[in-house]
Amino acid sequence: MSLEKYWRKRDFDKTPEPKGRVLKTSKNRFVVQEHWASHHHFDFRLEMDGVLKSWAVPKGVPEKKGKRVLAIQTEDHPVSYLNFEGEIPEGCYGAGIVKIFDKGRYELIERTENKIVFELKGKKLKGKYIY
Repeated sequence: MSLEKYWRKRDFDKTPEPKGRVLKTSKNRFVVQEHWASHHHFDFRLEMDGVLKSWAVPKGVPEKKGKRVLAIQTEDHPVSYLNFEGEIPEGCYGAGIVKIFDKGRYELIERTENKIVFELKGKKLKGKYIY
């Protein structure tokens, strides 16, 4: 994915979200954002391929080893979204409050078309995860 889908969903004259661009390098960072939108959920993002690969995690992120949770892949986000916190105004896509739950670095262990295995090195989230 590129950022085309991300850009199409947003009106940057109204939302404080970064427009961003695809970068040429990645630094293996991640962020988990807690999002109070129409439904409270978490957004999990891995820096890969010059963008943030993104998943919505509706029932919370697993903080204990062996716990499985649903993660639904969403559109790629710009890397500048790593530091985004704020309120997306009513009437905009994803309206609601966004706060950073955790962030840090990750080590990629395996990546195939249908699976990504990585180790998180965050302040709260640590250990091996599979999406």
